[in-house]
Amino acid sequence: MHENEIGSVVVECAVALHQDLGPGLLETVYEVTLARALERRGLSVRRQVAVPIEYEGETFAEGFRADLIVEGKVLLELKSVERVTAAHKKQLLTYLRLTGLKLGYLLNFGEALMRDGITRTINGSLDPIHMRPQESLSQRHKGTEGLTL
Repeated sequence: MHENEIGSVVVECAVALHQDLGPGLLETVYEVTLARALERRGLSVRRQVAVPIEYEGETFAEGFRADLIVEGKVLLELKSVERVTAAHKKQLLTYLRLTGLKLGYLLNFGEALMRDGITRTINGSLDPIHMRPQESLSQRHKGTEGLTL
């Protein structure tokens, strides 16, 4: 399954989860329930994945923990905050660079509407046949106008 296809399933599951549970719960609640929803859709999901980093010739076993990695291709960073900051977005890009993954989502379940809590980030480029990097989330999900994202 291509990163963009995985991303579409992630967005669908995150929206459904947000509609069912609402905003403002602990991040761990969204993590465990989103992981289960993705697994029910047939995707492999790893939670709290320790990612080592190398710095000045030394490897540190636990540089950070990725909240979720889906199908070994898409990194998900989950938040439950009032507002996502530029630092959160930079953090996701750094995580993508350190893992070598190409696609990541910052999902903020603290927003009143899930569509306002979805940030899609590309590290480098994805196959241009599937999507151009400058394409916005709303353009990507044209068929979801009736959904509360």
